[in-house]
Amino acid sequence: MTDEGRKTVKRYPMRIKEVNAEVERMGIKILAQYVALSEFDFLNIIEAPDAETIANVSMELSARGTLHTSTLAALTLDDFIDSLSK
Repeated sequence: MTDEGRKTVKRYPMRIKEVNAEVERMGIKILAQYVALSEFDFLNIIEAPDAETIANVSMELSARGTLHTSTLAALTLDDFIDSLSK
């Protein structure tokens, strides 16, 4: 989060859940969400239909000036193994 984002969450913690609902309306399913005690404030495990959806949501949220995003695409172990045998 940016400084502004931290101020917002401190004043109104439920804003996090409101943003989650917005993200889901934009086509992303939140599978899990953690508060991280690290350089990152949150770790969200999400599922989206494609990279374009992730990019659009990331841009929408970042443009607000309250957070920065970092995306890491991942495969399940089984999908990874299957891809090697093709």
